[in-house]
Amino acid sequence: MAAPTRRRHHKLGVRAHYLQHVPFEGLGSIEPWLRAAGCALSGTRFFESASLPSADAIDLLIVMGGPMSVNDEAEHPWLVPERELIRRCVERGTAVLGVCLGAQLIARAMGAEVYRNHTKEIGWFPVHAVPAAGGATFGFPATVEAFHWHGETFDLPTGAVHVASSEACVHQAFQIGDATLALQFHLETTPETARALIAHCRAELVPSRYVQSEDAILAAPPARYRAVNDLMAEALGFLTRRKAAR
Repeated sequence: MAAPTRRRHHKLGVRAHYLQHVPFEGLGSIEPWLRAAGCALSGTRFFESASLPSADAIDLLIVMGGPMSVNDEAEHPWLVPERELIRRCVERGTAVLGVCLGAQLIARAMGAEVYRNHTKEIGWFPVHAVPAAGGATFGFPATVEAFHWHGETFDLPTGAVHVASSEACVHQAFQIGDATLALQFHLETTPETARALIAHCRAELVPSRYVQSEDAILAAPPARYRAVNDLMAEALGFLTRRKAAR
């Protein structure tokens, strides 16, 4: 794997805006990368306010995870304007990163269906790169042990390139154009964010083939967190490379 992007990027001057759905699913390792890159960071925390910026005020949109479904519009009406902002950013060519629920929101915003997967996938499980058929796609390693916490999946939007898969969930990641990357899994995970997820969603930890126990999840060594955080840094570098080239 190449040297982590976060150790070699320049000050980017990027206007980054994040969409956070619940207090316990924050930016994780993404925030220190953005701050080190000199990004102007703002956010919408839907559990506090549903106020959204205009698409032309954003250079990088980051859409985080959450326990709700993209289909829960009656319970969470802000999902509708959120998807519209995502759609506008994707169509404008703005850099967009979606994580877990965020990836599902990108899929839905771009016309694809989101629905229950045949199994939940919770814990540390390998994700495999899908060789892309040409084009400027993010270079996933052949295999990475990633952190998962999801029970839904999605069809690929029209024109999307499938870039990662796992045994439990075929559509783990896709790319639209050269500036939108949707990840079903969590590369931003730190020991703190893993513990926060467990604290708030412990009831979902019913051990099965693709659901690990709390002890198994928390037994991950520091090197595993470093590996996923370095890969997230590379993904952020990929999405902001046009700014870095200026």
